[in-house]
Amino acid sequence: MTALKELTLLGTVPTVVASALVLTVPQGTASAAEAAGGWTRPLTAPYYISSSYGVQGDWAAGRHTGVDFAVASGARVRSVGSGTVVLARRSGAYGKAVTVRMRDGHYIVYGHLSKISVKPGRKVGAGTRLGSSGASGRASGPHLHFEVRKARGYGNDINPLRYLSRHGVHMK
Repeated sequence: MTALKELTLLGTVPTVVASALVLTVPQGTASAAEAAGGWTRPLTAPYYISSSYGVQGDWAAGRHTGVDFAVASGARVRSVGSGTVVLARRSGAYGKAVTVRMRDGHYIVYGHLSKISVKPGRKVGAGTRLGSSGASGRASGPHLHFEVRKARGYGNDINPLRYLSRHGVHMK
């Protein structure tokens, strides 16, 4: 086996394991896929799913149209992929919200933010900071409401976890 030469790829740490090169990305840094316009999670902070997609309840649609990630207020919320910001303002029950039109034509709503860091018209990539988590609008505590729509209007929602999974992003 030849000597391992220095390898630098966006903060990755090379490790040789049984003749295989394993790249470990430290927490909080971009991965190669993100840098190449790939896909990533909307949060880096610890979270848990506090409300699943489609749960029946007291929502305008009669069911939950997104998934809620319970996370401490102020956690960094980032774009899961490349697209264009089409909304960045207070938006009814969603409170402070950002909507991104993804390259594939879907719309992603990030709701209940405490702070918005982007403006409409901005091009974003995977990992771009959109704002900070919070409890603005109709919320009972700090979380990120993450919703995916086939079209921009309300009622065009699809399962956000399945959408992310199709792009190689898995949330538990």
